[in-house]
Amino acid sequence: MRNLIIFFRRYFNFFLFLLLEVICIVLVFQNNNLQRSAYLNSANDISGKLYDKYNNVQYYFHLKATNDSLVAENTRLHNAVRTSFDSVVTGTGLKIDTIRQYSDDTLHRVIGTQIRRYKYFEAKVINNSVNKPINYLTIHRGSLQGIRPNMGVISSSGVVGVVRSVSDNYAVVLSMLSKSNSVSISARLAQGKEMGSVHWDGDNATFAQLKDIPKSAKVHKGDTVVTSGFSALFPENIPIGYVDTVMMSDKAGTSFNIRLRLATNFYNVQYVYVIENLLKDEQQRLEDSTYKLIK
Repeated sequence: MRNLIIFFRRYFNFFLFLLLEVICIVLVFQNNNLQRSAYLNSANDISGKLYDKYNNVQYYFHLKATNDSLVAENTRLHNAVRTSFDSVVTGTGLKIDTIRQYSDDTLHRVIGTQIRRYKYFEAKVINNSVNKPINYLTIHRGSLQGIRPNMGVISSSGVVGVVRSVSDNYAVVLSMLSKSNSVSISARLAQGKEMGSVHWDGDNATFAQLKDIPKSAKVHKGDTVVTSGFSALFPENIPIGYVDTVMMSDKAGTSFNIRLRLATNFYNVQYVYVIENLLKDEQQRLEDSTYKLIK
């Protein structure tokens, strides 16, 4: 206590000077509009910058919640787009998960019915490999959340792979980056519509090969290659990659061998969407029964 008293006695004049300065400044700002306006503008500018810095820090720590929210919203939009439904002309058919189209007039008549064909599930990637002959991703969704083997998997950019095995809460996805005959994506050129198939050659996680495109096709660097829709795994028009180089695949020169830059960046995949084809079993049963009749 004695030291505190000595301190104040020693610096009494300095503290008195500060007090008088504060009183003078307050009086100046209270009685002069110009100075008051300058003070308010400066104070608002400083406080605005401080709030901006605070919001940036707060935003950074909320990025995970923001990403989760965006992924959930993208899933909702995927499930709502027209390509997730099949049009039905008659009033009969599959009665599960349908959407109706109404006329714009006052009668509000039903003019069409669409049956949901594809359903999307978002999933977090918790493990991923890119430098092996056959690569896999592990996602945090399993059978308890509706995931089954042989479902297609895409990212926000393009095709990722196919679900191979499932546990209660996890699933392993066979990546497109797999040098295996079992991993072949049915594809077509977005512009010319010519059909082909995409395989990974095992060299680079950024590129793949598009084969069986006929020589008559007009192919240019930068052209988009998408899913054909012929596979039961993926809807049509999902990006696979973009044409990087074009060369002849054989001496006869009947088709192109096209190098694609993959649409999905497998080095930083964090979220994916698993696709359930609700009509797959029906299609498979019909095709199998037809093949048996032919044999």
